[in-house]
Parts: sequence; C-alpha cells; structure tokens
Amino acid sequence: MTSIHDALDKAIQSAEQEQKQLHLKNIFQDQEVISLGIPHTIDLNLMRERRVVSLLNDNPEFEVFRMLRTKILKQLRDNNWHSFAVTAPTQGVGKTTISVNLAIAMSLDLNQSILLVDLDLKYPKVHWYFGLENESGLRDYFVANKPLSDILVNPGIERLTVLPGRGQAIGSSELLAGPRMKTLMNEISSRNQSRIIIFDLPPVLATDDVLATTDYYDAILLVVEENKTQPEELKKTLKLLSGKNLLGTVLNKSQNLPEHKGYGY
Repeated sequence: MTSIHDALDKAIQSAEQEQKQLHLKNIFQDQEVISLGIPHTIDLNLMRERRVVSLLNDNPEFEVFRMLRTKILKQLRDNNWHSFAVTAPTQGVGKTTISVNLAIAMSLDLNQSILLVDLDLKYPKVHWYFGLENESGLRDYFVANKPLSDILVNPGIERLTVLPGRGQAIGSSELLAGPRMKTLMNEISSRNQSRIIIFDLPPVLATDDVLATTDYYDAILLVVEENKTQPEELKKTLKLLSGKNLLGTVLNKSQNLPEHKGYGY
C-alpha cells in the first residue's frame, strides 16, 4: 500500500509540476508577444523626413526630447504611474509627432520599455511616422476581434513596441467606452507592469473620445502650438480635463529656435 501511495503522490506532483511549467510558458509567450510584436525594419531616412528626430544624435531637437523624457520619467516614477496620454486642444498642432518622438526617446533609457498605443481611432497616424504597412490596426481589435499578436509591431527599436491604428473607426467613442476597451487595457497592462504605456489620443475639442478614456491612464501631456492654440481653446480643454493629472504642456512649432536651421519644438 505504501508503494502505491508513493506512486500516486509522485504522479500528482509530476502533474502539478507540468501544469506550472505550462502556465509559466504561457505567461512568457504572452510577454514575448507584447514585447516584440511583428518585426519591422526601420528606415532612418524616412523617419527623418517625417520629423522623427529622437534617433538622430546629430540633431539639436534630439536633446529637447531627452530633456522632456527625463522630466516625464521623474514624475511617473515619483508618483508610481505607468501610463499617460498625449493630446491637444485641436487638430494639427503636432501631438502625434510629440508622441512618437517621446516614445522613442523614452525607449532609449536602458531601464525602460515602452508601448505606444495609437488610440486616435478616427485619424490614426502613428504607423505613418514609422513607415509601417500594417494590415491590421486597433480598429480591427475592436470591430473584428483581431488578437493583439496580429496587430502589435516591433518597429525596429529596442524596448519599444507599437500598437498601431489602421483606417477610420465609425462610432469610436462607443468603442472606447465599451467592454472591448476594458479587455484591451487588461491585456496590455497586466502582462508587464514595469512597462510604460503611452496613448496617442485625438484632440480634446474635436471629439468625445478623450473623455471616454480618462479612466485608463494615469496622467496627460498636453501639446499646444505657438501662434495657433488660442487661450479660450486651452481654457476649455483644461476644464474638460479637470481632475486628471497633468504632466505638463509642450509648446510645439516654436519660432524661438536655437542657432541652427531646421524644424524646432
């Protein structure tokens, strides 16, 4: 009888061990999908043309994004925040340019991994800056139940993963307020809690999409354009975002450039 009990105990322990190994394997596989995504070969010349300067050490604007990165990382770490959104009062001020450059600059920090999510379902543009020719986007996750593994992209930059958009989504605010959005947040936030998630949002005054998502990120970075963003627009935006943590404001397209020729922030 003793030998039978011993054999049963060993069999149970073996089964439990196999179950643990399978569970760990699934976790690691999930993390690998989130960390790597579909591989993409980076085109530095293309990104330079599209004003992505965070990879160009010889560009003076690179230092501006390094400074912005350091300030934001300090606030995130001091407050134990793991996500923030980038938005603007109105269209055309360059908030996606800021999102992409900042995500790259933050991923250059050896201690940090970044997930950049294009949450502008009406006019997604993050993929354009990287030159991605993705067949699926976040819209497909919402309306066609596409798995994240078919959408996430490794843009060719270490420690950076992109969740791009594709096409225009009808009823975007309803999608963002629906149960699929909660599922998305659980998927991207629970698997790697040390990662910082950056959401590129639509403009605050152009749609109610921003108000539909305020519960899903810890803070907001607001982008304004010199000589374009009006004081009244800024007041309305801040009123709508009241109660949300504000990381700060980026003055984009400033005419007060350093002593060099080129596009400045």
